[in-house]
This record gives sequence, C-alpha cells and structure tokens, in this order.
Amino acid sequence: MTNTGVDMKLEIVVIPVSDVDRAKEFYSSLGWRLDADYPADDFRVIQFTPPGSGCSVIFGKNVTAAAPGSVKGLYLIVSDIEAARTELIGHGVKVSETFHHAGDTYTGSDEPYLFGSVRVSGLDPERGTYRSFASFSDPDGNGWLLQEITARLPGRVDADNTLFNSSSELAAALRRAATAHGEHEKREGGKHDENWPDWYAEYIVREQAGKELPL
Repeated sequence: MTNTGVDMKLEIVVIPVSDVDRAKEFYSSLGWRLDADYPADDFRVIQFTPPGSGCSVIFGKNVTAAAPGSVKGLYLIVSDIEAARTELIGHGVKVSETFHHAGDTYTGSDEPYLFGSVRVSGLDPERGTYRSFASFSDPDGNGWLLQEITARLPGRVDADNTLFNSSSELAAALRRAATAHGEHEKREGGKHDENWPDWYAEYIVREQAGKELPL
C-alpha cells in the first residue's frame, strides 16, 4: 500500500439544492448536527454533519453550479440498517424498504447503486456485511443510501485500532458478539464461559479488522 506521508481526510461533500431554507429544515429534521449557517449579500453556506460521521455536507446559495437534486449515491454507513431505517422514519423521512443485490445480475430499471441497479426486496438472506441497503432522498431529489457494514474487508481499516463512532455502534457490535458467543457456548456443551469478556473483545476486534472470527 502506498503511503504518501500526508493525511488527506475527506471533509465536505457539496449537495445542490433549490430552496436553501427547505433543505435546512429537512436535514435538521434528521437529527444531524448544524455546524454552520453563514449568510452574505449573495452567498450562503450551511453545513450539517450526520451522527458519528467524520465528513459533513454543505449546501446553500451560490455554493455550486450543479443542478439541484443531481447528486446520487451518497452513502451513510450504519451497523444496524433496520434500526437506522426505523429512526429515519420516526423523523418523518420516506425511506425505501430494505433491499439487497441480485447475485450476478446488475442491470435493470431500478435506480443505480454500488452493486448494480436490481434491487431484491428485504435484507440480505445471510445478513452479510456490505450487502443490505435502504434509500431516501432530500426534497430536491439528492439520493442517499443506507448501507449496513458490520465487518470491514481486510485492508479497509487499521488492524491495530478498534474504533467506534457512537455508543449505538458499539452496542450493535456487542449484540453481534453476544449472539456469536451464545453459539460458542452451545458448541462447548452449554457450559457458562467465565472468560466471556475476553471472547467478546477478541470477536469485536477481529470483526472490525476483517479477520477470521473466533468460534
């Protein structure tokens, strides 16, 4: 892997909107943090940050020449897509049903996303990481996708660091570890594992690093 020696952190994504106040009301209703609203004579920029995100979005007046609603495929990564979808619906957002991709079939009339354009209704049958989605749009039609990631592919994270951006993300990891540990105890004859904290810790660290999980 090439290392330039200079950190380059993606900080801002610009989204084009037609009605700045309407867009501000929408993104505020999601529960996103309002970082800035800077008006000037012929310029205005508003910045919001999703919970747990290191990247923000900005929109406003004379911020971009792109057509309102023309940005698609903005990914929001979540550890529990059903919980995330329920929360958005609770904020009054119209969210699609959960869906997954259609195996080796990638073409169709559905709106494109990372793995193609054929959406099969429901969660991925194996609840595989990277494989379950839901979508929604802002009032202008800028398109957002929820993608459930529970374990990163090898090389996608620093294997020496285990990082959670929120308490809910950590709680979801603990729930997955608890389920896996229950199966581990069954394989061990149903005896209570007094070293379960160590097992949980090893499971969570390996899962996030994309390594083989303990049995």
